[in-house]
Amino acid sequence: MKRFLTLLFTTLLVTAALLVTASASEYDAAAQELSAIGMFRGTGNGFELDRAPTRSEAAIMLVRLYGAEEKALSAYEAGEISHPFTDVSESTSPYVAWLYSNRITNGFSETIFGSAEKYSAQNYVVFLLRALGYQDGSDFQYADALTFAREKGFYDAVMFPGEFLRDDLAAVTYQALAANMANGRTYLLDSLVKSGAIDAKAAQSMTDKIKNYRSMLAAVKALDENAMDVDTDVKMDMEMTVVGENMKLPTVMKSNMKMLKDHENVQMAYTVSTQALGQSEKKEMWMKDGWMYTSTTTAGKETKDKFAVTDQIAAVKSLSGINMGSKDLSRLAMLESVTSRKDGTNTEYTVVIGKGLNSMLESITDARKTETSGADIHFGKITAVYTVDSRGILKKINMFFDASTKMKLPMESGTILTTDVTYSYDMTMTVNATGKAVKITFPDFSGYLEIDPSQISGIST
Repeated sequence: MKRFLTLLFTTLLVTAALLVTASASEYDAAAQELSAIGMFRGTGNGFELDRAPTRSEAAIMLVRLYGAEEKALSAYEAGEISHPFTDVSESTSPYVAWLYSNRITNGFSETIFGSAEKYSAQNYVVFLLRALGYQDGSDFQYADALTFAREKGFYDAVMFPGEFLRDDLAAVTYQALAANMANGRTYLLDSLVKSGAIDAKAAQSMTDKIKNYRSMLAAVKALDENAMDVDTDVKMDMEMTVVGENMKLPTVMKSNMKMLKDHENVQMAYTVSTQALGQSEKKEMWMKDGWMYTSTTTAGKETKDKFAVTDQIAAVKSLSGINMGSKDLSRLAMLESVTSRKDGTNTEYTVVIGKGLNSMLESITDARKTETSGADIHFGKITAVYTVDSRGILKKINMFFDASTKMKLPMESGTILTTDVTYSYDMTMTVNATGKAVKITFPDFSGYLEIDPSQISGIST
């Protein structure tokens, strides 16, 4: 079943992956950007991103997120605020005193704050939600804080596997700064700049990045994911070395997908033509009234089949992976840059994903060792250009990157087969229509032979 859906939606999933890809632990760039605006500071040992944050460090970050650092320092020095805790250092005391005096946080006891205690993702996200203007106990419950933060678009657990580190704290802080305030009037960084808590000039680069990303996501959000007509052109130059022999495998794929999805039914038309090694194949698929119809033409010979797809329709209707309307900011910290430029009446947003993707792949292979044993996958920078028209509607995405894969495959003879593959990938997806403008024309299916879907290569149920 999964392979079937992959075949059907490859072009869209590759594009959507840019918005949903997660990195495991490579947020040093986010830490640098936060440092530039005075939000995140290191020690004599640097940022120390590879250790867990403490409760004291989280308290300092929270005061800064409230835009109250200068106020806390001056009020503490003037003796206007204080705290009763014996385990808080003098340098941290102004921050803890301000939080305590404003009833934002308490200690573990009347005299113990828990300064050196490790701070978890849930603990810290509660702080972030408070800084955004949400009230725990009314807007959200402590136990559901992570889910609530995910709904607000700045947290996703897949980005932060394992122990919560200062690296993760920097990333989720970065994304919270791009998230809307609870009152919906603006986002957190803009609020802090307008209040004077963060210098506008120092924040200009980060502000531009956030504005560009939010504008790009707004264009994606405008698409109707239930009714789409898209063309996809893919060029992939692959070079493979197996047992010392080198092979070049240039591949060109052109496809069109039209889909109409509602609560009762799914209709679809999908056509893909592939050329590789001098061979060509054309496959057409239609989904209508609970049936899948396929036509495959290879070497001038056409095969027409049909089979019932009740389960597949249910899966397609419930797909969340192709959520082109996501307003999700929970991947912003892994983006190296987000820039924009005018191209006539259109705007082009260029998004670059850096080394974080490789950390994500390492995380996946570690978690699925039995399935990826011997695989070493490495991506270069991924660049995607989103073209948005004057109405703010996404019209085209171009994505390109280089990658390499090395696999060691054990053979029955006991030997190890080593395979090296390098390839460059260039994909363009053009949005022809969405919503009511999408129309599907079906051919005459009277000559199609009913089969067991397991007979079709690449399809399993």
